[in-house]
Amino acid sequence: MARSKLTDRFGRTVDYVRLSVTDRCDFRCVYCMAEEMTFLPRQQILSLEELAQVARTFVDLGTEKIRLTGGEPLVRKDILELVKDIGSLGLRDFAMTTNGSKLTTMAEPLRKAGLKRLNISLDSLDPDKFHRITRTGRLNQVLDGVDAAREAGFEGIKLNTVVMKGGNDEEVPALVDFARRKNIDITFIEEMPLGEISEHDRGEALCTSDEVRDIIRQHHELMPTPEDSGGPARYFRMPDSNTKVGFISPHSHNFCSTCNRVRVTVEGRLLLCLGNEHSVDLRHVLRSHPESNEKLRETIINAMDLKPERHHFSSEGDVQILRFMNMTGG
Repeated sequence: MARSKLTDRFGRTVDYVRLSVTDRCDFRCVYCMAEEMTFLPRQQILSLEELAQVARTFVDLGTEKIRLTGGEPLVRKDILELVKDIGSLGLRDFAMTTNGSKLTTMAEPLRKAGLKRLNISLDSLDPDKFHRITRTGRLNQVLDGVDAAREAGFEGIKLNTVVMKGGNDEEVPALVDFARRKNIDITFIEEMPLGEISEHDRGEALCTSDEVRDIIRQHHELMPTPEDSGGPARYFRMPDSNTKVGFISPHSHNFCSTCNRVRVTVEGRLLLCLGNEHSVDLRHVLRSHPESNEKLRETIINAMDLKPERHHFSSEGDVQILRFMNMTGG
């Protein structure tokens, strides 16, 4: 029997879910959260069983790709059990975004549990700068995690770099060369105005994808490619390398017209758009109807009518969304 398809009011098929498993993280990246954070109490977050139920319901509704996010997913106790559950659902793509701090011990078990791809956040190759950006992170720990992921044999590994003008933009060529040496992909991301921060002015720090491309083209030829990861990145190839270079441009080239994504926060809020507050409380549905999955299924289908046509991020650094990225689910 053919699976149902989730379709919004604008004719876009939603087949990609980013599922947050925790708001907690062992880093405190300056663009993601405040230095002093208050995290959610246990009773407010979805259990692993509830997260698995949400995942199964989305797959029954045509979802082909699930990405586990956080916070940092690997700080969630017993995360491998959830990976095994979701890994058995027959997804076309099953991925995780991680800061890489725990991959030295977790990479191989994750792959064996069914995870197919990893996105590893890496914003600097300078140990001191890395520590300033992450506040608590140690660069060598993450670099060792990248190597462990490569040795584990994932189908795909990609680095994610948030580029900040005057912060790490001068490292763009070095990061591309690092990805080339490791034979993995890299995506450069424009910083998103989520949550109030004090470390830098987002308007002044915005480094557009066009600017990053210009930096790279001083060192490497970039050729557009039609390849599609199922997400918002636009990809380029270099004639002398297998490494793909991607760009996620919520400010300068928004990707709303082809948006196929929704997010579920660890509190169980179904976010229909990263840049809007349109959401539906799935936790209430899960806990009010524990004996049946029909209400959850119906709620998800009906929620598609709330998905807006587009987001409206300001390039001046204005914050329109007060929740931090760790609350949203990377």
